[in-house]
Amino acid sequence: MTHSAEKSFIPLDIAVLTVSDTRTLEDDKSGQTLADRLQAAGHRLAARAIAPDDKDRIRETVLGWVEAKVADVVITTGGTGFTGRDVTPEALEPLFDKRMDGFSQVFHRISFDKIGTSTIQSRATAGLIGTVFVFCLPGSPGACKDGWDGILKDQLDYRHRPCNFVEIMPRLDEHLRRKG
Repeated sequence: MTHSAEKSFIPLDIAVLTVSDTRTLEDDKSGQTLADRLQAAGHRLAARAIAPDDKDRIRETVLGWVEAKVADVVITTGGTGFTGRDVTPEALEPLFDKRMDGFSQVFHRISFDKIGTSTIQSRATAGLIGTVFVFCLPGSPGACKDGWDGILKDQLDYRHRPCNFVEIMPRLDEHLRRKG
């Protein structure tokens, strides 16, 4: 894939939510990995928070950002495994207006090349809430690197060809406008 020389980079506002019962902003390596990478790519860190592994708190944080129009994109890290406290997909998938099944599939393909069959222990997911892209990554820094470097860096870059998420952002609310 290539970048178009005719297009200019468009910085996006991206919020990062770490889902964890044990992390703080000071020791949150996964959230910091995402914040560092998105800013190095030229995007703006619109918000950053930590929420416990609790469906209501995860939803409250993400919906708060969506409703306040804080970010074009929300990336979560953590809570995508199979333990009793891992509830990020359960918290956010019911809110998706549209699911992005291909995100999980591509994430697993990239992850398989690095960690083999252990990738099946992740329930990485993505979708749209209103006009905001929401990506749910596992809680390890390595998984965050894989998700950003292998998928999001290009898909959130307007210059990426043959297509990218930025170029369709102006049309994301078409389904919402038809309802009203």
